[in-house]
Amino acid sequence: MAEQKTTTGVVKPEIPEADVIHPMENLLRMDRMPHIWCSSCGIGIAVTAFTAALEKAKMDPNMVSIVSGIGCTGRVAGYVKLDSFHTTHGRPIAFGTGIRVANPNIKVVVFSGDGDLIAIGGNHFIHAARRNIDMLVVCVNNFIYAMTGGQVAPTTPLAAYATTSPYGCVEPPFNIPYLAESSGAVYVARWTALHVRRLTNSLAEALQKKGFSVVEVISPCAMYYSRINRLGDGLDMMRFYHDNVEIRHGEDTKNLDIGFQTKIICGKFVDRERPTYMERYSQWLTEVKGAKK
Repeated sequence: MAEQKTTTGVVKPEIPEADVIHPMENLLRMDRMPHIWCSSCGIGIAVTAFTAALEKAKMDPNMVSIVSGIGCTGRVAGYVKLDSFHTTHGRPIAFGTGIRVANPNIKVVVFSGDGDLIAIGGNHFIHAARRNIDMLVVCVNNFIYAMTGGQVAPTTPLAAYATTSPYGCVEPPFNIPYLAESSGAVYVARWTALHVRRLTNSLAEALQKKGFSVVEVISPCAMYYSRINRLGDGLDMMRFYHDNVEIRHGEDTKNLDIGFQTKIICGKFVDRERPTYMERYSQWLTEVKGAKK
């Protein structure tokens, strides 16, 4: 075994690369590495926070199922060592609902992007929130359709450039926390890829919450959104988050719109209780059976 000398002069044996164990190996499919995400993309940071949250919340990996749709974030399900479903575009919440109803003991996590969840999947999003399906939705928001070429997404800020808005976006973007709360979500939070510890704590809290929970993760996309808008690289976007994020827990979700290169409000905004879909269904079933006697 080779040896290496440290700065203090102490000689330590050099560990062969093949024997090095990745600290997240128990929750990642290492045979699928390296991943496909671009340099400085924030999705990997979100996955790191999620795996840390699973351990922090003491979740049994055998009782957690992760579902993703199509897009950059949609690849998450293939890299995490859980029961995984990589589903059709815009349908991860629908698949997740089926899993939850079929086995109420499973904790369902939908992990996908803003285009997948809020555009083509928007109908499933609002109705799952209305029904209060017991699942955690992690929405990685990079303001763009990144995997398919940088088109305008339902979260692209006004005036931002995209491949389909060469003169600036004219469509008002969705305010995801407001959409989630007004549709019925019981837990709503927003963090950026810079706020790793806060994001981890929020995900751990949401994993233990009964009902429809939504955590939005603002993530840098240096390849499309940043480049076409001349915002620098991923590190420049992280600096922008550092300088322009204001944490306001409990802020009214109506005030959480995101403009182009304007202040971003983060925090935990909603944490409330109401019966889940399965609780209402079980109660209804009991009442129906009682009425027939």
